Amino acid sequence: MISVAEKIAQTIKNMPEDVIFGYDRLSIGREEFASAAKALERLQKKGLVSRVSKGRFYKPKMTVFGRKRPNEAELLKPYLYQKEQRTAYITGTRLYNQLGLTTQVPADIQIAGRSRRNLSGISFIKVSSVKSYADVSEDNYQMLGFLDAMKDLKQIPDLDMRAALTIFKNRIKALSNERQSQMITYALLYPPRVRALLGAVLEEIQSGLDLTPLKESLNPFTKFTLGFNKSLLKTASNWNIQ
Repeated sequence: MISVAEKIAQTIKNMPEDVIFGYDRLSIGREEFASAAKALERLQKKGLVSRVSKGRFYKPKMTVFGRKRPNEAELLKPYLYQKEQRTAYITGTRLYNQLGLTTQVPADIQIAGRSRRNLSGISFIKVSSVKSYADVSEDNYQMLGFLDAMKDLKQIPDLDMRAALTIFKNRIKALSNERQSQMITYALLYPPRVRALLGAVLEEIQSGLDLTPLKESLNPFTKFTLGFNKSLLKTASNWNIQ
């Protein structure tokens, strides 16, 4: 009868390199976890397996420079997905750099999800958790990240406001009416300044959507000081943006 150690060694041998795996990928029962832990410890000592965080490992790829670590996307995957379903997304300055809103690349990464998680155990990279404004899915995570950028507009380092507004208008204009309508629905979960900015952008690009839900969600006496006016966004004053 094949032992737990032999079963694990064979499973890992057939795995691709640089892919993060946990006990759930080892085809073992819960009663075998203790034996599996000892087997993995022995494989680590032999250099056949490396530990990423508690209960997470990878089979390192050997290069002329030594062991190669998994890429960042692979390292983060267990924290962005649960049971193959997306439940979180990268936000903050790292995302805003990807959107072209800043040239800065932060050392740490923010991950947004419906429930905040302790991510301190990830090796090689510094990650923090923030709460998302809506449940996260593969369908909406990019939209939520874009609304995050609108929310954090004044805090984004090295931001060129004119360039940022051009990015907002171009990206939103490229969406279908259905997706723009979905963005309005999610924006209603965000702070008022996000609703006002989205409303102003949608009005300027002449989306043709009913913006009443956004308008009625705002206090007509509230002013939003976002650092720009009609010279950058013609419809700003219609939404009390200054």
